Amino acid sequence: MATITKRDNGKWQAKCRRKGFPTQSKTFAKKADAIKWARDIEAKMDSSIFMSTSEAEALPVADGLNKYWEEKLSEKKSAKSLGYMTKRLGKVFNSYKLIDLTVSSIREYKAYRLEKSKVKNDTVRKELNMLKGFINHAMTEWEMYLPKGNPVDNVSLPAKGKARDRRLKPGEEQILLHSAKEYGGAISDLIQFAIETGMRRGEIIGIEWECVDLTASTVFLADTKNNESRTVPLSPRAMEVIKSQPRHLSGKIFQIRGDSVGQAFRRVTERAKIKDLRFHDLRHEATSRFFEKGFAMMEVSAITGHKDLASLKRYTHLCPANLAKKLAG
Repeated sequence: MATITKRDNGKWQAKCRRKGFPTQSKTFAKKADAIKWARDIEAKMDSSIFMSTSEAEALPVADGLNKYWEEKLSEKKSAKSLGYMTKRLGKVFNSYKLIDLTVSSIREYKAYRLEKSKVKNDTVRKELNMLKGFINHAMTEWEMYLPKGNPVDNVSLPAKGKARDRRLKPGEEQILLHSAKEYGGAISDLIQFAIETGMRRGEIIGIEWECVDLTASTVFLADTKNNESRTVPLSPRAMEVIKSQPRHLSGKIFQIRGDSVGQAFRRVTERAKIKDLRFHDLRHEATSRFFEKGFAMMEVSAITGHKDLASLKRYTHLCPANLAKKLAG
């Protein structure tokens, strides 16, 4: 039989003991609720269908998110930004235990981020997917039982944001490179190299001399965003950029950090009075130019490292004027 005890604070504690099951206890404001809960737990134990929620009731969401990051996310390339996200979510749900995450609480969080914080849809999508992944991990890897399953499954994600289609406008490339040369440092070479190769910023600054084949005009990338290696062919202009770089003991071709590239690029575009242009847009530009030169889908994919047609299509914004010339020819 369950024991129902009135606590000093006036609340009622129900405690169920059955052989072969861990002791279950829960506190209620009303005695009737405590009795009802205890009867339900005992009935499930008697029917051998009882599953304990005690671990989910004991796990603070913030602690669980930190553990999830260490076990699942810490080795990812985006581990740093994912770490910031887990900490932010941990602060929001600081007073919550895992069992307290409900459909309504997550919907409230979604509404707050979109309406009050004015955060972009894609950011909220990432946060909700982070929560979903964490809860799934807790249920499968840590064997924590949630009677109603993962609450994020019943929360609709915000619509995806519109993909960027920014390309260099006529004359912008010359203005950009002129401004970059005036700025100094490696940024001018990095801009040219990005336009010629379609490589990501992290891939470019990670290139080492030993990975470049000067005879075959290729560079081997062992560490890419999608964790797959690839060999990128280099145009004559890209080869000129490579050969112009001084040798350094580190073995890297470009002696600059990723955040410094972003900072330098922003300053260059400000000097050049070019608006709404990001370094990653140069990858869009390069990919579109590959298609305009007549490269086939699989050839472009091999160069840029895009794994599927859908993701590759996002970067393919062909210049109508160039296409008109091709039709005329």
